[in-house]
Amino acid sequence: MQLHHDRQCGVTLIELIVTVSIIGILLTVGAPSFAEIQQNAVRRSALNDYWHAIFLARNEAIKRNGVVSMCKSSTGISCDNSADTWSKGWIVFENIDRDEPAQRDTNEPVLRRYNAGDDISIRSNRNTFTFRPITQGAVNGTIVFCDQRGSRTARAIIISHTGRPRQSSTDASNRPLICPTTVT
Repeated sequence: MQLHHDRQCGVTLIELIVTVSIIGILLTVGAPSFAEIQQNAVRRSALNDYWHAIFLARNEAIKRNGVVSMCKSSTGISCDNSADTWSKGWIVFENIDRDEPAQRDTNEPVLRRYNAGDDISIRSNRNTFTFRPITQGAVNGTIVFCDQRGSRTARAIIISHTGRPRQSSTDASNRPLICPTTVT
């Protein structure tokens, strides 16, 4: 025996309104968290690139038994020490003539080029960093990474005289990091 049901299946208007309301609440709560995760990832990526550049420069100075330098570079070819920010990029190169501040000459090989990501500001108290195989390992300094959230989420890499970097949410004197008011 076959039973026929003429009843239609579906959702009521009340069920639909409740479902849409719950989705709206979840998106309202979750969207800012997602934006924060994305901003952290952009800042972390730039921080990691710089971190790896420091280790590359340190290791190459030891391996080559010579001087290896890092400098600001928007072209990936030459140093731009007049620029006020590392945010356009930087290069690691063998500094054969050991000049200070480091300037890449045409006979000095570029070991690696780096481009900073958009929406991140990278500033330092040094125009160049120079790594040596012995004695004093490097010029110390602090590199600060900021985004549009400002100083509260800033991170820094602090390089010691031996060339060893460490990451921090404060400067070398344990003071809060300072970011520019606008990030380009």
